Amino acid sequence: MLKRFFILCSGADKNILADCSDGEQNKYAGIGATVFFTAVMAFIASSYALYTVFDNYYTATFFGFLWGILIFNLDRFIVSTIKKKNSFIDELIQASPRIILAIIIAIVISKPLELKIFEKEIDRVLLEQKNGLTLTNKEQIAKQYNPKIVAIDSEIGALKQEIITKETEVNGLYETYIAEAEGRKGTELIGKGPVYKEKRDKHDAALIALTELKKENIEKVTALETQKIALAVEYDDQVTKSQPIIDNFDGLMARVNALNELPWLPSFFIFLLFLAIETSPIFAKLFSPKGEYDFKLEDIESEVRTWVVQKDNQRKKLLETDHVINDKVYGDLTEEEELYAYKKKIAREMMKKQQDAFYKRQTGIL
Repeated sequence: MLKRFFILCSGADKNILADCSDGEQNKYAGIGATVFFTAVMAFIASSYALYTVFDNYYTATFFGFLWGILIFNLDRFIVSTIKKKNSFIDELIQASPRIILAIIIAIVISKPLELKIFEKEIDRVLLEQKNGLTLTNKEQIAKQYNPKIVAIDSEIGALKQEIITKETEVNGLYETYIAEAEGRKGTELIGKGPVYKEKRDKHDAALIALTELKKENIEKVTALETQKIALAVEYDDQVTKSQPIIDNFDGLMARVNALNELPWLPSFFIFLLFLAIETSPIFAKLFSPKGEYDFKLEDIESEVRTWVVQKDNQRKKLLETDHVINDKVYGDLTEEEELYAYKKKIAREMMKKQQDAFYKRQTGIL
């Protein structure tokens, strides 16, 4: 039962193989088994690859099954269409398009399995890339808010500097009227005279202005600090909203790119393994000598080809003979007076009817 199934997978004619030896049947059963298990590997690989895309077991399994059937059909077609010839070069030329197709299929099959085999290493590379993307994302978002924050800080600094400048002025006035009272500066008279009073009044007025300035600037600084906090919250919101996009940066293309960051030699040998599996049925047919099945198949094809050529030649001869007979029959008829007289009579009557019809039409027009 299993042997018949693998022979079916090989694409060979089971009726011809039924009359062949067990060795010949086993050869094609082995080729069919390779085709079948290659399709199974294609199903597993494509299902995993599609799962990384759709993140759904049922969808990945369904489309993976379709892909496995497609690969099975292609492999079966490739193997079944390679015919044994008397020259290996001719066979190789005949099989070259199939070999190219087999290489493409091997690449498609091996890549998803490489992703699964090196999953942990790929996850590490992806984590590094995500961290880098997170930092880059924060820097790019910060570029949108940094100028506003710098402007606010500058304005806050100017307001604080204005207070400091006014405080320095008030302190200077305080020192001036104290020095006047102590006789160290100004009139150099000890006591609180008119000059002292004038300087004290000037200081008190500046002190009141300083108090008002502090009140106004503190309110402005508080409002600016509130704006700064709002910008920081908005910045955090932007970072939070964009982070899931970075966290989901683990799709099929991202994993393939991450795989390319790893050493190439292990992936290359996995590809060679699948290439050997995919091309083994083809090379098995190329390198194997002509067997009993090949001779019988060639005999049947030759018989059919000969019969088709024979029928075609026979039809051509029948057509040529028919032409010769027709030419002779019509040649003999041209010499019969009775046929000539009859056809002349018919032609005369036809011409009379045409003339009468033409006359009636012309009369009607007039």
